[in-house]
Amino acid sequence: MTTSDAASSDTRLKRGITGPLLYLFILGDVLGAGVYALIGKLAHGVGGMVWLPLLVALGMAMLTAASYAELVTRYPKAGGSAVFAERAFGHPVVSFLVGFCMLAAGVTSAAGLSLAFAGDYLGAFIDVPPLPMALVFLTLVAALNARGIKESLGANVVMTVTELSGLLLIVLLGAWVLGRGEGDLGRVWALPEGASVGGAVLGAALIAFYSFVGFETSANLAEEVREVRRVYPRALFGALLTAGAVYVLVALAAVVAVEPGRLAESSGPLLEVVKVAGGVPPRLFAVVALIAVANGGLLTMIMASRLTYGMAEQGLLPAVLGKVLPGRRTPWVAILATTLVAMGLTTTGELADLAETVVLLLLFVFISTNVAVLVLRRKEPAGSGHFRAWTVVPVLAIVSCVVLLTRQGAATWLRAGGLLLLGGVLYLLTRVRRAR
Repeated sequence: MTTSDAASSDTRLKRGITGPLLYLFILGDVLGAGVYALIGKLAHGVGGMVWLPLLVALGMAMLTAASYAELVTRYPKAGGSAVFAERAFGHPVVSFLVGFCMLAAGVTSAAGLSLAFAGDYLGAFIDVPPLPMALVFLTLVAALNARGIKESLGANVVMTVTELSGLLLIVLLGAWVLGRGEGDLGRVWALPEGASVGGAVLGAALIAFYSFVGFETSANLAEEVREVRRVYPRALFGALLTAGAVYVLVALAAVVAVEPGRLAESSGPLLEVVKVAGGVPPRLFAVVALIAVANGGLLTMIMASRLTYGMAEQGLLPAVLGKVLPGRRTPWVAILATTLVAMGLTTTGELADLAETVVLLLLFVFISTNVAVLVLRRKEPAGSGHFRAWTVVPVLAIVSCVVLLTRQGAATWLRAGGLLLLGGVLYLLTRVRRAR
């Protein structure tokens, strides 16, 4: 047994995740539905400079990722941010609120992705009401999640390769359009009339940041990763850098091939690139987009169920949520509960509304995790063998999260506040029941 495995040997979960599987898990979660839909929104704010807010958002994500790498390799337990908050702040209320923010963000994101799956891309093939199809989608995801982590990540490998291939196809099509003399390389520096670089890029960075969230879900798989101290940092940073490079290339290809105004007006901006380039049936690319959305939904629900399981193990949620299937060793009650909540959320808003709520909730989680790094260095000095970020990194990460918080609208604050109030009520009920 390796030192890393020994550090996490007290687990009832099966350690079946290798380095390549973890890398593809994180990459697949980051390369979700966001980039397929958000290029147009970025173009609306920054014109042809869509690549710049993506780079800014990547930098912000890498800062917080360093804190996750340090804490996961020190405390490889399911529960992720909630575990870190409990160790750092020593109060179950704080741990619960951090974990619940993460859980609420994950389930909300899955609800939004189910609506995206049932929307225009699926409409290219069949005409069905979006809401019932979204519920069917969540049911199928739950079934695969309950079957087993190895089977789920095996499906993730296929879907991640497919969605990555679709994005690389956009890059090639953009180069093809430019090569035949129909593209315009000068658009990559064009801003909307009257916009300033600083204000436009910072505003767009909030939207771009949504394209990079997802890496934090991997912390909840710590108990199922082999040699976690060696494998986790490499997989995390490698996946984020890969995603960032792909995003920037896709953004450049899109604005070179298609005028930013046309991208901004389209609900499927990358389909506009396919149409301009020709040679690839738009329906074929719609299939790729559907696979990307399905992959994001699967990985998000894996995270939500594991986080629910971890919080139940800590006594922050009812103990029944910690039950696992005897043979499969998957947290089936947690899977069922998170799926039902996601189904309920599909009736509460559109994809854009749910996405904004996800970002706000995760910013609170990220602030807590970055503060936890600094607190735990003083509170629990650790030995060698784990990843350690430079001290200035978590400080800069906290600043970046606060800056993004100032860009959120009042409606988003109200929606997130309602979810946190629900979490507070659930926590109190759990405490009362345990006391009895």
